[in-house]
Amino acid sequence: MAETQLTVEKRTEFGKGAARRIRRADKIPAVVYGHGEAPIHVTLPGHQTMMALKHANALLDIDLDGQKHLTLPKDVQRDPIKGFIEHVDLIVVRRGEKVVVDVPLTLTGEAAPDTIVNQELTTLSVEAEATHLPESVEVSVEGLEAGGQVAAGDVTLPAGATLAGDAEQLVVVVQAAASAAQVEAELEAAEAEAGIVREESSEESAQADGSADAPADSDES
Repeated sequence: MAETQLTVEKRTEFGKGAARRIRRADKIPAVVYGHGEAPIHVTLPGHQTMMALKHANALLDIDLDGQKHLTLPKDVQRDPIKGFIEHVDLIVVRRGEKVVVDVPLTLTGEAAPDTIVNQELTTLSVEAEATHLPESVEVSVEGLEAGGQVAAGDVTLPAGATLAGDAEQLVVVVQAAASAAQVEAELEAAEAEAGIVREESSEESAQADGSADAPADSDES
């Protein structure tokens, strides 16, 4: 993954009021830590950081008063409603050093007809060199039949990456799609349990009325 160069500033103001002022200036409060170094409080350029963090495990090469630090985002806090970045924790890494990160999973291919694909995991924990982290990992479900599964250990990882989590953990489970009759039966059962009484359709009402109005059979002499 390409590195993003960022020029950052040392942060001397703290607290919620200071953080709001920083964000109003289109900057993001952050903390840089790792490798036994004392935490460094900095402000990041807002737009550049936002664009860089659109990619998972973005590698940020930050410049603080001429001192360079190669970092990875460890925690990104966002506003729960508006989605803008409120704060970032950056961890210092070194070239050639291996790190463990969560990599997004992307499903590819089509499972067998009349099946439903349930994705149990959206990320996979892998170990790789800090400067060669995969941005995503593809998981193929092509042709999988009902009852098929893909475990973490079955996923093909990019060169240089190894699985860091449980190999038996399920990533994908394929099951048979419910028939229309099954869906209707489940819906009726749920409605009955909730005490919901369906209104008769116009067609059902007409059929019922026709049956009621039909004359009884009589014997002809």
